[in-house]
Amino acid sequence: MACFATLRPDRNRARPPGGPIVSDVVVHAQMLVRRPVAEVFEAFVDPAITTHFWFSKGSDRLGPGKRVRWDWEMFGVGDTLVVREFEQDRKLRIQWDSDATEVEWTFESRGDDATLVRIATRGFRGDGGELLAQAVDAKGGYTMVLAGLKAWLEHGIELGLVHDQFPDGCPG
Repeated sequence: MACFATLRPDRNRARPPGGPIVSDVVVHAQMLVRRPVAEVFEAFVDPAITTHFWFSKGSDRLGPGKRVRWDWEMFGVGDTLVVREFEQDRKLRIQWDSDATEVEWTFESRGDDATLVRIATRGFRGDGGELLAQAVDAKGGYTMVLAGLKAWLEHGIELGLVHDQFPDGCPG
């Protein structure tokens, strides 16, 4: 797996009538977290934990087939997602309502006290520059989320990375 966004646009794919191209771009981010896999998985499932490193409010725990809302109140934005796949301590796959991208987390136990978390994002829509901007944003965003997760679970430190990335508010 490449360390950076895997950009493999299908040059033979025609634009569907009236719609943007759905790209086969897949963006990967990963991080080793020195905590047991059950604890790392739970950190993404339980909004009471996730709020320490990502969003500020979640409507419910993730679970099979659930529709959940996550909010970033500091920016006045939020989104609803649907849980498409839920394998306890192994995999989560969600689809966002706002942009139809799909995000998949996989959790690989590395002994009793470490977990490799991999995040893959796909389903970007648009052309050239739009796809590149979305891929870079996804890579940077999920890498930041993983860094915040690691700091919280390993050291009990809230880094405030998401909030501090845009101290003057979310850009237009």
